[in-house]
Formats: sequence, C-alpha cells, structure tokens
Amino acid sequence: MAAEGRRIVDAARERGLTLRLLGGLAVRDHCEVLDFWDRDHSDLDVVGLRVEAQQLGTLFAELGYAERLEVRETTLTGQAQVVRRGVHAAAGGARQHTDDHVDVFLDVFRMDHALDLRERLALEPYTVSCADLLLTKLQIARFEAKDVRDVLALLEDVPLADGRVPGAIDVSYIAGLCAHDWGLWYDVPPHLRRCGVEMEAYGLDAAERDHPEAAVARLSAAIDGAPKPLAWKLRAKVGTRVSWHAEVEGQDGASLNE
Repeated sequence: MAAEGRRIVDAARERGLTLRLLGGLAVRDHCEVLDFWDRDHSDLDVVGLRVEAQQLGTLFAELGYAERLEVRETTLTGQAQVVRRGVHAAAGGARQHTDDHVDVFLDVFRMDHALDLRERLALEPYTVSCADLLLTKLQIARFEAKDVRDVLALLEDVPLADGRVPGAIDVSYIAGLCAHDWGLWYDVPPHLRRCGVEMEAYGLDAAERDHPEAAVARLSAAIDGAPKPLAWKLRAKVGTRVSWHAEVEGQDGASLNE
C-alpha cells in the first residue's frame, strides 16, 4: 500500500495535479524505525485541491478506482471517497481486496478539528508537511493506541525546527495554530503528555526515549508559551460547556465530480 500511495502521488504530479499522503502510510514515509512503527492499514488517505476535483476524478478512474457515490449522503468529514474497482494483482504480486479504498480530502483535513492545507501541499514531495501530519494525529479527540504509535514514530525519527524546513516538524506552526484555536489547544497537549508517559510501554528503551521526550517537552512548552489572542481567551472562558471538536461518526463527502 505504501508503493500504491506513492504511485498515486506520482501519477497526479505527471498530470500537473497536487496530491499528498496523509495518515499512517504518510507517517511510514518519514519513519526509519519500521520494526517499531509497522502496522496494518485498511486504506490510503490523500489530500488534494478542490479546484482540481474534476481532474482528480479522472485520474482515479484511469488508475482503476471508482467513486463510491453512496457515501455522499451519510458522511460528515468533508471528504470524497473512492474505492478500488475489483480485485487485481498489485506491485510485488500482492493481492488487492475489493474493500481497499482511498479517502480523498479536498483543501481541508476535517475530522475532529479542521486543518486548512491548501497553501501547504508543496512542502513535502509525497506527504503533507511533518507538522501537519503530526497534527492530524494529535487532533483526534478519541486518541487511540495506533495514534500514539504513529506520533511516537514521528517524534523518534523526525527533527524539530522553527519554520518551514523539509523533513522537519515546524514547532512554531503547531504552537501558532493552537494559540488561535482553543479546541485544538485543549486536545493536543494532553495527547502529547500521553505519548510521553507511554513511551516505555511501547518498547522504547532509555536511549530511544531521549529524542521523543525532548520533542514532547519542546512542543508542549511552545504551545503553552505562544501568545493567545483575545478571541482565544474568550473561548477559553466558555471551556467545555460548548463542544470544542466535531463529532465524527462517518466519512463525508463532496463528490470529486461535483
């Protein structure tokens, strides 16, 4: 599936279109310690531009995917979904199953929180930026074991930076988003702390924990120390009396052909 993800991104690039990987397979693209990180995947997640939606629909059809139109009425996350047509041999002889699919987000990664990615898709060649990739995990309200593992893999293998540095996590970008979105601020730091606490349980020895522990501390300090505007402070006074994240129960979507 990792090879398939790169094939899709390359095929889009050849046609002058923009697609980047999201999710666990995007984490894998930046991860060197695969024996720690490796896990099963049920789908591919990519993000593209809404203005290219029609061309993307044509691209996926040419690659052997067909849009699953029935999800348009039931999904909630602002994405379109395409599903593989039939069973066929993939690269390396592995078999693809009929339920293998690609979730295609357009402009915005919209799950528990919304991340606008329109201006950020050129930062990495195959995936969204490492900072955005980390946030797609940390923004999840129901933070699960697989999300902890993905975050630890990123913090273990990817350096931190202040600013847009390819192959690095932009600390100032993450802190800035949390400083302007109280809901994101409310969810991200506790998930970082959980990752810090659970490192040993995931098999990282003392030496292996040095880098992710330092990363957790630096990210947490940056988020805490970023200046908060008045709108953030007013929202903070309301707190959890009003929902601070979307309730995700399905997958949404605008059609790629709409």
